[in-house]
This record gives sequence, C-alpha cells and structure tokens, in this order.
Amino acid sequence: MLDHEKQIKEYETLLDKIKEQNQENDVWSPKEVRRLELKVESLKQEVYSNLTPWDRVLISRHKDRPHGIDYIEKMFDTFEELHGDRQFRDDPAIIGGFAELGGKKFVVIAQEKGNDTQSRLKRNFGMSHPEGYRKALRLMKLAEKFSLPIITLVDTPGAYPGIAAEERGQGNAIAENLMHMSRLKTPIIVILIGEGCSGGALGIGIGDVIGMLQHSYYSVISPEGCASILWKDTSKNSEASEMLQMQSEYLLEANIVDEVIDEPTGGAHNDPEAIFRSVSEFVLRKLKVLEELDGEQLVEKRYKKFRDMGEFERTL
Repeated sequence: MLDHEKQIKEYETLLDKIKEQNQENDVWSPKEVRRLELKVESLKQEVYSNLTPWDRVLISRHKDRPHGIDYIEKMFDTFEELHGDRQFRDDPAIIGGFAELGGKKFVVIAQEKGNDTQSRLKRNFGMSHPEGYRKALRLMKLAEKFSLPIITLVDTPGAYPGIAAEERGQGNAIAENLMHMSRLKTPIIVILIGEGCSGGALGIGIGDVIGMLQHSYYSVISPEGCASILWKDTSKNSEASEMLQMQSEYLLEANIVDEVIDEPTGGAHNDPEAIFRSVSEFVLRKLKVLEELDGEQLVEKRYKKFRDMGEFERTL
C-alpha cells in the first residue's frame, strides 16, 4: 500500500465493517451510510488531486499495476508468442508475437517485469538484454513483411546494465532498433503503461503515435539515478522526480507523447478492466487514422515527428 493510500484504505475498511454490522443490526440508517460513502469519495478526490510527482512514480511501480502480460491476456482476442533472437537466446523481459484485437491483426511487443519474486527474477525485473531488443526487431521486421501494424507496450526501469549485456552489444542493439523502427513501412503504436526509463524504453519506443497512461513516466533517467548523480543522495528522489518533469502532462505539452490515457481514480491498479478497455479503444482509434497512410507517408511523418520534438534556441 502506498503512503497516500493508507488513510483511504482505513476509511474504506471502516465503512465495510459498518455495512457488515448493519446487515445484522440496523444501527446505521441508509442515509448515514450514504453520508459516510460520500466522505470517502471526497477524501479520494482530495488525495488524488494533490499527488506529488513522486507519488505518481510510485503508482507507476505499484505491485498490482497491470503489466505487459496482463494487457496481452486481457486485451487481445488471440495471441501467439514467438521466441528468440536467432542469435543467442530468448529474453523473457520482452514478450512478443502475433495478436488480434477487434478483428484486426497485429504484432505485439511488451516489456514484462513479473508480478511475484519468481516471475520477477525470470523477467529480470523488466530489464532487457540485447537479445530482447533483437527479438523485438525480428518481430517488427516480420510485421513489415506481412503488412501488420505494431503495438509496443513500454514498461521498464531501463535496459540491463550488466557486463554480459554490454559484451553482447547492448548499446548497439538499442541503436539498431532506433534506426530500423524509424524506417519500418508499417504503422507503429507505442503505449507507455508504467515506467519508461532511458534507452531501455526507447529501444521499442519509436512510433507513429505515442500514448501514455496518466500516471506513467517517461524519462532519460530514474529519479533515484538523477538524485545520486546530482546530489549523491538517493533520498532526494522526490525532488528529482519533480525537476525531471517526466509526468504525462509535461510530455504532452512538449509533444513527446501524442495523447494521455486517463487512469481510474488512484491508478490503473484500482480498476484494471477499465484501463484495458481504454487502451484497446486508443489502439483501434489511432490505427484507423494510420491505415489511411502508405508506407512512405508513414516513414516521412514519423521522421518529422521526432525531428520536431524539443525546443531549440538559436543565437548569433
């Protein structure tokens, strides 16, 4: 439970007990129970409308927040997973394959963190090795070959920084993905569903449309990493998360992302089914527009999109 959720949970627990007692003895009138329910709702609105940037980072990391595998299982009508990079091994931190949604066929690629100790170790906490990015690129090229749109679900604290990953060409694998994704002649829809940190996120993050869940973040570095570099003090992660301006509203204003997908009150973990519906609607709505463009137009618009990001100041 997150710190800002504790008071809400206490009130909700108390309200549940009152309702349970009322089933045996009508101690509380329906009017009084309704008044308590309204107080809980009012408290939620107050708490969730005053979240700090660090609160929202914690929401993006919540243990119950839907992960890539959840979206694949709940959103898509069918899914056939493909494995391996055809060079070294299969990287479980990236899941990918053919899928169907709303009568449309896709290639889906998702970063997966795992949801318990065993699966987190298996998935390396969502930190991909170079073979994960090579697997993703292999699937993207298949998508282009068969004229299938691509969906990528971004959720990673960063690419794995271990020595073995560097020896196998981590930086080169990410750079290859950036180059090839910018040139693929098929629609690419990117959705940030949790953490979007550094090159690890960019490795599957080049697209025609970039959507972002309300409480996700997208940044060159994590707040802890920023704090350790600037102040040599990871306890200043709250200050760092505010300075980085990595929340959805800042990125939308800066044209880094194209649309923010609203989350249920308090975060996606409070109503996963609602967020699955919202993301499905976003994908199908954006695909309808992208399908009107041919391959050359897609590449040209994608190139212009990324060239136009950021603000530049020229001085004589």
